[in-house]
Amino acid sequence: MSNTDAPGRELPGRRATYLQIIRLGLPILIGQLGMIVVGFADTKMVGLYSTEALASASFVNNLFNVCIFACVGFTYGLTPLVGSLFTQGRFRSIGSLLRNGVAVNVAFALLVTAVMTVVYFNLHRMGQPAELLPVMRPYYLIYLSGVVPVALFNVFAQWAYAIQRTRMPMWIILGANVLNIAGNWLLIYGHWGCPELGLTGAGISTLVARLVCPAAIICVFAFRGDYREYRRGFADGSITSEQWRLVGRTSWPVAMQMTFESGSFSAAAVMAGWLGAIELAAFQVTVIIGTLGFCVYYSMAAAVSVLVSNAAGLSDRRLMRRMAFSGYHILLVLATLASAAFIFSGPEIIRQFTRDPAVISTAVSLIVPLVLYQYCDATQINFANALRGTSKVIPMVWIAFVSYVVVGMPVTYLMAFTASMGIYGILLSFSVSLFLAAVLFLAYFIRHTRRNRKIS
Repeated sequence: MSNTDAPGRELPGRRATYLQIIRLGLPILIGQLGMIVVGFADTKMVGLYSTEALASASFVNNLFNVCIFACVGFTYGLTPLVGSLFTQGRFRSIGSLLRNGVAVNVAFALLVTAVMTVVYFNLHRMGQPAELLPVMRPYYLIYLSGVVPVALFNVFAQWAYAIQRTRMPMWIILGANVLNIAGNWLLIYGHWGCPELGLTGAGISTLVARLVCPAAIICVFAFRGDYREYRRGFADGSITSEQWRLVGRTSWPVAMQMTFESGSFSAAAVMAGWLGAIELAAFQVTVIIGTLGFCVYYSMAAAVSVLVSNAAGLSDRRLMRRMAFSGYHILLVLATLASAAFIFSGPEIIRQFTRDPAVISTAVSLIVPLVLYQYCDATQINFANALRGTSKVIPMVWIAFVSYVVVGMPVTYLMAFTASMGIYGILLSFSVSLFLAAVLFLAYFIRHTRRNRKIS
């Protein structure tokens, strides 16, 4: 890519930029909020069924968060590539790239499935309460079956986001979420003649929803008329080592970055399990509530990534910065709103998930550390996605490794056990790792978009 800054191109005004980000990000946000509702519904229905089921779900969900985020992160490598080609009007090239993206991501998801199969046979070695293992195991296997469908859907979702068709994945996600909640109601409690399966029923309904999503988005891609040029490129394109390397070059770093981040949270869940079932259940409830903030931030940051990739396709460094910092302004507002919601409504939200007084009391005590890391989370999400849009993703690996593994995990252990802060220390440690990641992502984005540096 050229080293020009397109000096003749006038930057859009702030208001226009905000509106553009919101226009692209709002459908993603609605889809994410739909997933939050499902997460809330899953946690509430399982929590009302039994504390043992809630604690088991917490452990398995947090384990799988690592691989799910890795698979989703791997699909994110497509966004800057497709976004740049879209700006240039190269629609058939996008179709060919998408074909290779599907192949690469399915292969990666199968690898992740194999790794998590090994983990399954070692669940008993992970220090969790023995009475939870019979509940965990069937739920784990069902969850394992959904890894490939999640990856396949997100490949097509990232393509849709990058070509600025964010509403289509939104509707698919919302429809699947309705199926998930309905399935929970039928299979957890055994309504309408269905068997009462408890946590296993929740797993089955989630799997059905995850199978519906890729089936629906592939049908839309295959039959919608205005996607004809993409389909021709997909059909005519061939799977080549060159395109595999191209996709892999942007996908692996993002996947590793998200793996390190989600891995630190999963390690925290394991440590919470060492403290006991009550602490583990409270951790799960608090993390679910915190997901509200994360998903809101991610939605607008995903739009930032698309628009930064479009600007990178034009070799316009000024526009890249304008999009990134405009997105950051929006995320700061959202972080303020999320913090206020957690402070004023947190206790009431917690009571929706469990009737266990001990779990409620413990989870309420975690609201303060939950609020503390919101601005750090918003900052790191925004500038991580801005970097992803530039295709300069290698630094994301070492930033995430240092922030979440080298610093984050030891701090979590030290605060929880050495400092004897327990579950409160685990939640509080998130502020440390997220703050460090936020500073490093911001610094590297500013460095990369200096006028005297090449865009690629």
